[in-house]
Amino acid sequence: MQRFLDMTYSEIAALSGRELLQSFRLSEGRVLFSEIVAHKAPLVDGISNAELAAAMGADCILLNMIDPGKPQIAGIAGMEESVFFFELASFLGRPVGINLEPSDLVNPGYRATPEQARRAVDRGVSFILLTGNPASGVTLDDIARSLEEIRKTLGDDPVLMAGKMHHAGVLPSEKEPFLSDKCIRSWRDAGADVILFPAPGTVPGITMENAVSFASEAHSSGLLAMTSIGTSQEGGSAESLAQIALWSKMCGVDLHHIGDAGYSGIAVPENITAYSVALRGRRHTWRRMGASIRR
Repeated sequence: MQRFLDMTYSEIAALSGRELLQSFRLSEGRVLFSEIVAHKAPLVDGISNAELAAAMGADCILLNMIDPGKPQIAGIAGMEESVFFFELASFLGRPVGINLEPSDLVNPGYRATPEQARRAVDRGVSFILLTGNPASGVTLDDIARSLEEIRKTLGDDPVLMAGKMHHAGVLPSEKEPFLSDKCIRSWRDAGADVILFPAPGTVPGITMENAVSFASEAHSSGLLAMTSIGTSQEGGSAESLAQIALWSKMCGVDLHHIGDAGYSGIAVPENITAYSVALRGRRHTWRRMGASIRR
């Protein structure tokens, strides 16, 4: 098994879900996900935000607010609905995944149900993240219940990720801490492969010590760990993004996420590159930016 870091898209596209996870693990904390709001207008005319994020160095594209039953992404037309995500991944030269939210407060198309998860996998997503957008009211128990239902429906192979990038409208309390070792273990038992939590410095109270603890518990449970930036700091300075990248790497995480609200629907494109360069240097960043999708 090669490191994801070194693989071409044709090699990545041939991986099973379990193999994809192993390639992430072997990359030693140097894999970057960029989140895109699927329906938002492209930042640059003639190119979708997903294409732009890929061009700026993102390894994987995470689509937010997309209905896998009726998938559409602004700036790209003509893709067959039944194989939409397969076509999109081939078009971008990147693995593609989606957010689903275990909440009755969100659009039914975005809900984390077994039916929607099955549609997504059948149409070509490489991973599904169970999470909550702002004010969605998603709780830790909601995520656990949805994980268990979706894993039973999908079987062992598809990559399932779980976590919150911010409070999602549920403020922390003794009953509902932001995250805990007990919660991580419950998500593992429910079928999670990757635990997501905020990067240090992005959510009040999430320090490096917290992130180290979360990552260590994920690893001891046999899972991968991912930090996220979901607090619009993806629209901050390149220097601040580089600092968050280094803090996250020091915490021992395997995967890194940069959010969609730098501009509406995508991070500041230059910040995707700045994060990548801090994470793994120009060599690996330029290779991902420059490699032909036909390799």
